[in-house]
Amino acid sequence: MQKKQGLQQDLRLARRLWGSLKKPLIDNLLALLKRHQLSVVAGDVLLINGRWYVTHSALLGIALRKRCKGMHVTPIQELTDQAASRFAFRAKVFTTPTCKGFDGYGDADPSNVSSLVRGAEMRVAETRAVNRALRKAYAVGICSVEEIGSAAIPTGKIPPQKENGNGSGNRNGTGPKVRDRLCQLIRQHKLDPELVKAYAVDYCGTKTLREASREQVEAFVQQLAEWAEKDRNALLCQLNSYLPPKHEERIA
Repeated sequence: MQKKQGLQQDLRLARRLWGSLKKPLIDNLLALLKRHQLSVVAGDVLLINGRWYVTHSALLGIALRKRCKGMHVTPIQELTDQAASRFAFRAKVFTTPTCKGFDGYGDADPSNVSSLVRGAEMRVAETRAVNRALRKAYAVGICSVEEIGSAAIPTGKIPPQKENGNGSGNRNGTGPKVRDRLCQLIRQHKLDPELVKAYAVDYCGTKTLREASREQVEAFVQQLAEWAEKDRNALLCQLNSYLPPKHEERIA
């Protein structure tokens, strides 16, 4: 019963995030969730260009549930050029104490990573190698989000808004223009306002959004705008991490 309710909740969220889904996509999603015990609510899968992708955290969860015995990751020196921010790794996953290991290779450079993680090419390359090895080891037949290069959408940044000359605004300086920009982003990209608010509070490092400075809120809005334009699916995954935990129903 709990599994069925969990799948229904996953389907509701999937439709909420990605709109009306055709039956083949729903069937593929359900098969994926059941086979590997994944969850849309937990951000385990994403829909990109009509295809399902699994996330790094989902693959680690599969390895944990399958009692993975170990993992070994090494850099490939001959394919690495630090000056050009080009890195390559080999990962080996061991599923049993006697397993010879499942190999996976990953590379990354500024040309095949999102601008959001520019400067972290070494970590991206390592993650990609681990993901490929885990997918082979546990027969996950779909690509992971981290393995694909995120093409930036050619749109400009939203220019910063000037404060009203009349000095109107909140006590912390976050005037109506900043709120208007945030509301516009939420409507434009069909984001959940409550999840965006939770993310904003976490981003600003305050207990409430009212306590954040204008500079903090403006920085958050700017990041939200860039992330929504360039990689909305990754942003949705981040927002989903602020969903309240599921409560198990008590059986009387």
